[in-house]
Amino acid sequence: MLRLRTVRAKLTALVALSIVAMLATLPLLSWMLREQLVDEVDDRVADAEKSFQEELDDDLSDLLLAARVIAADTDTERALQAHDGAKARELAAMFVGIYPEIDVLVVEPDGRVLAQVGCSSALANVGGAREIAGVLAAKREVRGMMAHGCETGANAPPAYVIAAPIPSGGAVVVCLPLNAAHLANAGKKLGLELALLGVSPANTVIERTPGFPAIALATVVQEPVLVEAGSSAWAAARFAPPQLAFAQGGRLSLVAALDVTDIRSLVRRHLLLALGVLAVAAAISLGFGTRLARVMSVALTRVNVALKRLEQQDYVHIDALRTGDELEDLATGFNTMVDGLKDRDNLRATFGKYMTATVMDHLLAGKVELGGKTLTVTILFTDIRGFTGISENMDAHSLVALLNEYFTAMVGIVMEENGVVDKYIGDAIMAVFGAPVPKPDDAVNAVRAAVRMRRALVTLNARLVARGQPPLRTGIGIHTGEVVAGNIGSEARMEYTVIGDAVNLASRLESNTKELGVNVLISEDTYEAVKAHVVAKAIREITVKGRAQPVMTYEVLGLVGEPALAKDADAGP
Repeated sequence: MLRLRTVRAKLTALVALSIVAMLATLPLLSWMLREQLVDEVDDRVADAEKSFQEELDDDLSDLLLAARVIAADTDTERALQAHDGAKARELAAMFVGIYPEIDVLVVEPDGRVLAQVGCSSALANVGGAREIAGVLAAKREVRGMMAHGCETGANAPPAYVIAAPIPSGGAVVVCLPLNAAHLANAGKKLGLELALLGVSPANTVIERTPGFPAIALATVVQEPVLVEAGSSAWAAARFAPPQLAFAQGGRLSLVAALDVTDIRSLVRRHLLLALGVLAVAAAISLGFGTRLARVMSVALTRVNVALKRLEQQDYVHIDALRTGDELEDLATGFNTMVDGLKDRDNLRATFGKYMTATVMDHLLAGKVELGGKTLTVTILFTDIRGFTGISENMDAHSLVALLNEYFTAMVGIVMEENGVVDKYIGDAIMAVFGAPVPKPDDAVNAVRAAVRMRRALVTLNARLVARGQPPLRTGIGIHTGEVVAGNIGSEARMEYTVIGDAVNLASRLESNTKELGVNVLISEDTYEAVKAHVVAKAIREITVKGRAQPVMTYEVLGLVGEPALAKDADAGP
């Protein structure tokens, strides 16, 4: 009833004092719309700056990956030892094809450039480039800004450089030139016009996109400002990403210019529309009650329609009517609720790729805080045997594809058995059954997952052999015991994991499978929890590294009521 009386009071005041309200509201409305324009510009510029930082971080991550993979590739090392420039260029060209903006140099131990890809005027020798030369002398990775990057000449643009050492000597140098093409590409993605400013002399324009307004350079400061350029309006702000700092001091900065002509025009149209509404309101004040009733009907109808669509999980916003009362609050609150529901569902969908629904609901309910608690869980470790030898005989792309195919098969089984993939350790998988929500059948689920993984490996190996690839061999170790489970890290960045002796013992059991000639090895604690459900045989007591107490081990032969696992299941057909 209180809100109803508020609407009625507003109607009475507007009808009785329409002329006074118009005169008093005009300057206030003009100020509010101006503030709306400034707030909108601030938000857009802040979003644009954040997006550029994220785009730059993505580019530098690609640069680091390219440098490390090329440097670690044994083909690169052989090409360097044989002084085979053609082969080195071929290897580097693979990554330039994926990341066309980068330049790549393959450098011999004495600093001479053996091969280059992407550079218009490549360095002949990096010995004079003090930043890059450090990677040759100290055999350490070097990152940072350089005045000319992988190129030489007065017109060469500045570049972010990553130099990675090659184990036998020499290095791979990968550069991301901050040239006009890079700015144009970034500006196109972000909807910005960009200008890159140098360090000395200050504010010198190194590169800029074709549509960048020159007037923005004369007026721009750290905070976003509005500048007029003819019939256009621009919001411009200067920022200096930390990634663009030079080792010897100084940092490149950028000016981002955002065309806000449409916002300015929209605000002006809103102002003119508001003036018209007020003028009409003064002339037809006696009919305002009818108009207000219509507005209320439209607003409530939109809410009703949106609620029905929300029931079908169609997350739509209500176009809020600018009434300034509870109707606008209702629309704004509804839109906020829709955003929250949409974010929750997106979060659930993302979490669903990593953990079961029970664990996801536990985490989303906010029941896990920084720190941990003691739980009894079952830990499963599985590892590919002889993976180093496999990786030496495969190129990087094929190796990643093989691991993804293997992980897809194994991780799906873990999640179907209510386990959580805690982490990937190279080619190894660590899975936890019972955290953060313990269940009586965690150990059984873990052993069942292991048996299914062994059977899935047979199918996977059949595909590999059909493609002419060698089959994979794996070992699985399982132990049940107490761990500390919880969030480790800081309030800003946490990682949910488990730690304790039980984790170490499960890892040691997996590493002993090859020595004991078994595929699935479980501890006595796990055996006692699952013996009614599995077929297993005792192997022997073993003493694992870092643990004085010996552990009795059992080999899992299969599940009760199911065919036994073949000893050579990992070998394929």
